[in-house]
Amino acid sequence: MADLSLLQDSQEDTDGLLDFVSQDEMLTPLGRLDKYISSENIFNRQMVARSLLDTLRAVSEDEHECVSVLERIDRLAEDSEPTVRAELMEQIPHIAIFCQEHRPSIPFAFSKYLLPIVVRYLSDQNNLVRKTSQAALLVLLEQELMERGDVESLVCPVLVDLTAPDSSDDVKTEAMAIICKMAPMVGKDVTERLFLPRFCEMCCDCRMFHVRKVCAANFGDMCSVVGGEATEELLLPRFFQLCSDNVWGVRKACAECFMSVSSASSPEVRRSRLSSLFISLISDPSRWVRQAAFQSLGQFISTFAGRSSNSGQFFRDEWSGTQTHSADADGVCPAQDSVDVAEEGGGEQTAEVLSTDESCCTDSDSQKCLPEQTQPSSHPPAQEIPEHELFNSFQYWRTPVPRIDPELELELEEVRRPSAPALDRKQLQELIENLEPHIDDPDVKAQVDVLTAALRATALDSGLEEAFLEPRAARSNPFSSQQPSEHLSADIQRRGSSLHLTCDDDDSDVSDSSLSAEDQQKSKQQDVVPQALLEQYLSMTDPSRAQTVDMEIARHCAFSLPGVALTLGRQNWHCLRDTYETLASDMQWKVRRTLAFSIHELALILGDQLTAAHLVPIFNSFLKDLDEVRIGVLKHLYDFLKLLHQDTRRKYLYQLQEFLVTDNSRNWRFRSELAEQLVLLLELYSAQDVHDYLRPLALCLCSDRVSSVRWTSYRLVSEIIRKLSSCSSLLVSFLGELVEKFCHSQKWSGRQAFAFVCQLSIEEECLSLEQFSEHLLPPLLQLASDPVPNVRVLLAKTLRQTLLEREYFVSSVNGQQEALEHTLISLQTDVDKDVKYFASVHPSSTRLNEDAMSTTSSTY
Repeated sequence: MADLSLLQDSQEDTDGLLDFVSQDEMLTPLGRLDKYISSENIFNRQMVARSLLDTLRAVSEDEHECVSVLERIDRLAEDSEPTVRAELMEQIPHIAIFCQEHRPSIPFAFSKYLLPIVVRYLSDQNNLVRKTSQAALLVLLEQELMERGDVESLVCPVLVDLTAPDSSDDVKTEAMAIICKMAPMVGKDVTERLFLPRFCEMCCDCRMFHVRKVCAANFGDMCSVVGGEATEELLLPRFFQLCSDNVWGVRKACAECFMSVSSASSPEVRRSRLSSLFISLISDPSRWVRQAAFQSLGQFISTFAGRSSNSGQFFRDEWSGTQTHSADADGVCPAQDSVDVAEEGGGEQTAEVLSTDESCCTDSDSQKCLPEQTQPSSHPPAQEIPEHELFNSFQYWRTPVPRIDPELELELEEVRRPSAPALDRKQLQELIENLEPHIDDPDVKAQVDVLTAALRATALDSGLEEAFLEPRAARSNPFSSQQPSEHLSADIQRRGSSLHLTCDDDDSDVSDSSLSAEDQQKSKQQDVVPQALLEQYLSMTDPSRAQTVDMEIARHCAFSLPGVALTLGRQNWHCLRDTYETLASDMQWKVRRTLAFSIHELALILGDQLTAAHLVPIFNSFLKDLDEVRIGVLKHLYDFLKLLHQDTRRKYLYQLQEFLVTDNSRNWRFRSELAEQLVLLLELYSAQDVHDYLRPLALCLCSDRVSSVRWTSYRLVSEIIRKLSSCSSLLVSFLGELVEKFCHSQKWSGRQAFAFVCQLSIEEECLSLEQFSEHLLPPLLQLASDPVPNVRVLLAKTLRQTLLEREYFVSSVNGQQEALEHTLISLQTDVDKDVKYFASVHPSSTRLNEDAMSTTSSTY
């Protein structure tokens, strides 16, 4: 009896629920919206917010009802429950996109109904609602759904007011973060007029370091938006203050964005002021700041590329036959560099950055530096430039810098040299002596290293003339025997233009080994970046750095090395060679892996001669390394080998088969990548080499147990057919091998592969139709009697979608026409419905990539 009562109660509840649902279905979309928007249940109102877009779509045909829905959105925005308001704000971007698509029927819908809600929620008391509105605002700006005038008049003033001194700390921090993110979207004009003054003010906020940290983290983006002039006049003074902030998190944020700030600054400011400031961050008392600074060091050095060289430097681009030229952007004579050192006084003491004024001889000023009548030089006249080497728009990408007499250039350097460095040798020695008693402290040791590097730099400045007159044989220059004297830089001319440059790379290596420590240090000098920065970068491979800075510092050095090499240029490769070799033999496989992934980029920078001499041995060692390292070499195998000389490149044909052996046989992606690279390598080798060395690899990969590897290898086989089509004897031999290995294979997957290769060969036009009809079509038609339906399905697709699309196979000229039609009829009457379908019709939605893969076996 009790069970019967429970059953009746359950039936009544079900009936009531059905009545409730049926009542809702009878309501119009607006009626349903009105019913739940005033519900006391919070979940019902949340559901209303989620369904607003569906409601708008339901009434999109009626303009009046669309406006009614938008008015109810404004009503829902006044809800007292924060979760309802947050849910509504999440839907605002989607509703705005809908309104934009239906703008003719509901004009001004966004600016009148939706934008005021977004602006109001930016200052909402609830944290969740504020953050949701900020995210929605960024989406609206990215999608360009807001008018520029609305942004400037409605949104920007509200955000600026939220950063006022009387605002709460959380609101102020959030508002400043959204301002920094909006700056690139609203552009330079709005940013300078509305955001920049408040941004500069917030950089000096003394009450909360969170605001200063947000400013520091976004400083680079702000500099990029406002441009170089505003950066140097307004932002750089604030940046210097942030870099010496009492809170290490602020200084760390400055180190992370240093590259962006440097990119927005002029070369003079970058060299004279920012380099000194960066040195202070590298020697910061906080290990986290030093770690961030070293991670950004390579990026900062890369900002010196192409604009701070003080001489016209030509170097031939071996792989493309063109010549590139690196010179000062304005064609002026930059001043001699001086390294400024910031004096550290602890975590809470502001670091004073001492800088010297640099004078630069512009086109007009340079006339004042020259004597009225220049006496003829005592040096022998320069060799005449051959006619084919003269300037033309094909070989050079900008006008060459005029040649300057070496003696006269030495005089100009003497005039331009600053009177004194930022800190002289005596002051630097005193600082080092004061710190030496505490050398056991890793932080103190890091500062001593920086000061020692600056001391060496000042020593080099004081002996600059001697360095200019240093014999050429004492320096290692891989281009000594390759470039004519008229293409050498003015820097090389100063070092010995009267000497015959006949020593080769081997002689340079011998001379390097016999150099003293001081001479070896001089051999790593260059004038592209401040020497102190380069020495700090080279010290990243020092094992002590891993203990005092970051265990991953060597990997960061390896990651940024191609950018540093591009900045220094191939003429300064000798500065980085030892560091690169040290990284290539690092015990951490992640370091070697990083180099393996970028070795092709470095080869592109150095050219074929330096690559063959210095990178090929390292490349060979990577080939025998762990799979985690080898994959980096394999992914860019074609990019690297194409830069090598043909004889060197051919030696790797014997080593390609080693890629088939991996540490883990289940690493099938390694073999798949090999197949993709082999497709690219075909163009680098002759047809005979492809037949002798790449063909066996392709056939081996075609038998792989993983289907993804096999299908990539089938494409490789079709490209080999294209490569061998120029040699009939090799082509006939290879096609016969395909018929034997695949068409007559005992495995159905092999026979299916043969059909796919035939289809691909015709669609990609890898061989002529006559050759196909003679060698591949007869065995292909034999697959019509294959016992496996999957093989017959692919055969039907090949005949219907590929062969019969060519006029050659449907004309009476082709002798195989009768056999082709007979095979197609037999497939149309096949017992398998899929075979019958694909043989009877031409599905427009089925193509090669989809249908062929759909008939494959499982992955394993």
